Amino acid sequence: MRLKAAVEERALRAVPLSILTGQAEIVGSICKSYEHRSCNRLPTNADNRQEVTAVTLTYPPPTPEIAKRRRDLAPNQQAAFDTFSKAAFADGALAAKFKQIIAVAVAHVTQCPYCITGHTRAALRAGATPQELMEAIWVAAEMRAGGAYAHSILMLATLAEDEERRKSTSAR
Repeated sequence: MRLKAAVEERALRAVPLSILTGQAEIVGSICKSYEHRSCNRLPTNADNRQEVTAVTLTYPPPTPEIAKRRRDLAPNQQAAFDTFSKAAFADGALAAKFKQIIAVAVAHVTQCPYCITGHTRAALRAGATPQELMEAIWVAAEMRAGGAYAHSILMLATLAEDEERRKSTSAR
């Protein structure tokens, strides 16, 4: 019960933005997997709007204070990362929109909730559609599954080595 109260408290401290129609349903279904069912009762009227995402239920929400602390602790590295990030996501041989779609898919493979949230918003701002984002996530899922399947060769090689070792040991 204390866990549920902590999750509810964290959810209510989420970054105050507007909640989108349908997003509450998505968040509600995500929360249900964590035994948290109060998302469906969160305020959705125009006077008291709040966005609740899976990130804010599990991780601390990103804040300007956290960003400042990072920058203060390692200013040169942060500046270099900012420059690198801007260059990586700028229009080039690939349009910025497609780079953001790729980032959403990769974020799902790396399982970074902050990246998923941030790059989903950036992709939408760049003109990506929800359908494009979902298809990209399916490609990422297939690649992740394909990688696991392809690596089965390591298990098969180990089995063959062990079988060969047993045969040579029993032949002595």
